[in-house]
Amino acid sequence: MTVQEKPPRKSGVAHFFAAAGYSLGGLQRLSRESAFRQELALIAGLLVVLVVFGASVPELLGLLALGLALIAVEALNTALEVLVDHLSPGWSQFAKEAKDLGSLAVACTIGVLLTYAAVVLIW
Repeated sequence: MTVQEKPPRKSGVAHFFAAAGYSLGGLQRLSRESAFRQELALIAGLLVVLVVFGASVPELLGLLALGLALIAVEALNTALEVLVDHLSPGWSQFAKEAKDLGSLAVACTIGVLLTYAAVVLIW
């Protein structure tokens, strides 16, 4: 197995564009996850419901902000799962616990999103 050399760090504007490319790569990887696609559908569905029920622009922006937080947590959960699968290809207690904790983080974020939508609809 050949060890690849670490590419040189970029700075200035080149760093900005490199970081944007890394983010797009992450989004491409995340798009292969069914949980991510389901969460996007949840966010879109909640946006439609709030629009139909006359939510204000700040309320809609609040939902979008929480939706982005959910996507960020899902991205971190997916990264955690990729690392755990690499470190522990077979079953192990540490792998189970790490994945369970990542799942809990996603579930909590979904709970916040749903609670926010419910509060907006009730008030």
